[in-house]
Amino acid sequence: MNGPPTRPNHALLLPYLLPYLLYSGIASIPGTWLGPELNYALRIVASGAALAWGWGRYVSLRGPCAPAGSILLGIGAGLLGTALWVALLRPFVGGEAESWSAGAFWLRLAAAGALVPIFEELLMRGYVLRLVLQWEHARRAQARDAFTEAFERRSIAEVAAGAWSPHAVLVASAVFALGHSPSEWLAALAYGLLMAGLWILRKDLLSCVAAHATTNISLAIYVRATGHWALW
Repeated sequence: MNGPPTRPNHALLLPYLLPYLLYSGIASIPGTWLGPELNYALRIVASGAALAWGWGRYVSLRGPCAPAGSILLGIGAGLLGTALWVALLRPFVGGEAESWSAGAFWLRLAAAGALVPIFEELLMRGYVLRLVLQWEHARRAQARDAFTEAFERRSIAEVAAGAWSPHAVLVASAVFALGHSPSEWLAALAYGLLMAGLWILRKDLLSCVAAHATTNISLAIYVRATGHWALW
């Protein structure tokens, strides 16, 4: 990530989307075909390879603020996000889910802590939010086809760090929520709004990635310690 990519948004869609699609697609493979350990190992390899392939096309995770401050604030926000997630999800999960084996737990923790935060924040706050902003700008400029203008002729690299609108924040947060199970929609929507707040406040994705990783790791520790596996 030495410099922002200049490719138009339609050319950037696959690099941003592929790690997410691979991760979600492998997750949908029936457990009778792949056990959880092999499933998560395959997700790590496939999504990690896709992320590495697209790395030079992504916008920078860093912004104008000091990285150390973004990481520290992200850790604090991530712990808040864990409490928010548990509070909002608990009313929608019934009973206790089956516990994970040690191997499956640690592989899932590795994926959730080191991989998922990067490709989800790049996709949601790095691509979707910025694309919606550019679509809004094209509409205000009375472009004949605002979506085509934003998708075919603009690049998300042109969007200023921390730029936002209520509509862009809501769309990105809703897309993030829809990537979760229905019982998690409320918690995921609230969490998406929290991540958007970090983007606005720190004007970078680094704080969002740090927060997302902190939430995923601390949530895993919480469910393992309490036995409330349905929350993860």
